[in-house]
Amino acid sequence: MKEIFADMHIHIGRTESGRPVKITAARTLTLDEILIEASEHKGMGLIGIIDCHSPEVLAEIEKGVSAGRYTELDDGGIQYKETVLLCGAELEIYDDRCRGPIHVLAFMPTIEKMKEFSEWLSQRVTNIHLSSQRIYETGVGLQQKVKALGGLFIPAHIFTPHKSLYGKGVKSSLKEVFDERLIDAVELGLSSDTHMASHVSELNAYAFLTNSDAHSLGKIGREYNKLLMKHASFTEFSLALKGEAGRKIAANYGMNPQLGKYYQTACEKCGSLKEAHDATCTSCGSTKFTKGVSTRLEELYDQDESPVKRPPYVHQVPLQMIPGIGPKTIQKLKRAFGTEMNILHHVKREELRDTLRPETAELVIKARTGEMQLQAGGGGTYGKVKRG
Repeated sequence: MKEIFADMHIHIGRTESGRPVKITAARTLTLDEILIEASEHKGMGLIGIIDCHSPEVLAEIEKGVSAGRYTELDDGGIQYKETVLLCGAELEIYDDRCRGPIHVLAFMPTIEKMKEFSEWLSQRVTNIHLSSQRIYETGVGLQQKVKALGGLFIPAHIFTPHKSLYGKGVKSSLKEVFDERLIDAVELGLSSDTHMASHVSELNAYAFLTNSDAHSLGKIGREYNKLLMKHASFTEFSLALKGEAGRKIAANYGMNPQLGKYYQTACEKCGSLKEAHDATCTSCGSTKFTKGVSTRLEELYDQDESPVKRPPYVHQVPLQMIPGIGPKTIQKLKRAFGTEMNILHHVKREELRDTLRPETAELVIKARTGEMQLQAGGGGTYGKVKRG
């Protein structure tokens, strides 16, 4: 088995013609640039691009395969150099059973299956060319279609206050909206981790994924998974989610939840973080707050300890968030050591100290294991890493 790093939630900002796909994503997030960044700079062996339902994106993938730049694998996925792309789609469910909108990810095994899925979606969304579209179909109906096509169904960033399963979508249980038998895994999101999510008993049945939800090239790999598989492909990924035939999720790597945008409850008016006992904002007097993930999870907790033995969750600070490390320093590190995965996992302390100032090298070492002082985020503002 091989250790393969995987980030399964990456958006496309524009097609090669310049057509918008994810409106809020960077224009540089094109198919080709994502594959180059993931393979040559980040060191990701498996990625999920979750805007492949867009017809122009599908056409670009087929064009790349025809030209020999990419290769479609027999067991699912598109190979580019050392990276395999799985074709995915992010969709928004808001049916009669939902209390609020829910984002989900669907992955298809082949280009042909994604084309079939795209055609089906085009009759149920307002604009098939755009990302994260609301689908006019029930959650269970979407699940059944994904399964009929041999796909994978994964609720996205499940605790985020806006547009997520537990953030807005349900009162207390995923069974309010979904068929629990047709879920393959759940994505935790930036403001939670395995320890926090393991207190929710109905999640015991599902694998946990940690992904970047990248809206720019630099954000690819800010959270990721270490998988044990024979090679990167759709079939192997499916086995890893089930923990079958020796394949498995070996570890999750993510930012400390305090660095997420929605870890703590915050005032909607001024952004000040809310203390548990406060009924009004101590800064501006407002009574309207965005409920933080940590607060929401306290409402959902129904078990002290999970019976499931989970892979280790490693708190890791991305290179871009380390104080004193800017773009020039990152390029210097990449010239010396290759990909970011190599820098974060394999380069020795002595090698880092030979390349960087000693104090900066030590920050990189601390970033690997989350040993840095943090300032918690909330209300849409990321937490911060302190120099101390």
